[in-house]
Amino acid sequence: MARAQFNRDDIIDKSIELFWQKGFSASSMQQVVKTTGLKPGSIYLAFGNKEGLFREALERYARKSVTHIRKMLDTAPSFGEGICTFLEERIEDSTRENYCSCFLVKTRLELAAEGGELHEYASAKLDEIEELFQSYLEKEFDPTVSRQRAVSIMLHIFGLRVYGYQQHSADRMRQGLREGLPWLPWA
Repeated sequence: MARAQFNRDDIIDKSIELFWQKGFSASSMQQVVKTTGLKPGSIYLAFGNKEGLFREALERYARKSVTHIRKMLDTAPSFGEGICTFLEERIEDSTRENYCSCFLVKTRLELAAEGGELHEYASAKLDEIEELFQSYLEKEFDPTVSRQRAVSIMLHIFGLRVYGYQQHSADRMRQGLREGLPWLPWA
């Protein structure tokens, strides 16, 4: 059997952009072919189907997100300062032209009505991020408080990711975060 003559990560990255912009359901196989430059047979051989490629796109996006969060929190003077910096990044992202929200959040919202494996997969990846925040919080707080604060952080991230579509000002979003997360060391 012939080996794939393409860089798998490049194909997944190109697919992330397509799926992120259009969603799973609105991305046709023809669009996947055009975006990746692969023939349909190569896509099916390498990924099984569009769903398999989408799943790998979600995995890669989630892995990059977790790596970024870890790096940000590990290099910050404290968890609180790290999460404030992370949230500030989300504000800046959400006010950019052509803002596209979070691929995991968008997937969860898009597929919520039908449920299914991809919805569960995106939800599980978001749960992993929440657990990551909780693990860092547990270095400073008891497990119950850590869990509650991790949930609160996730709710605020979801809010920023969706609220950004409204093109609200960055200052208004910052004020909302400070009000909703008063225990963080805001600058």
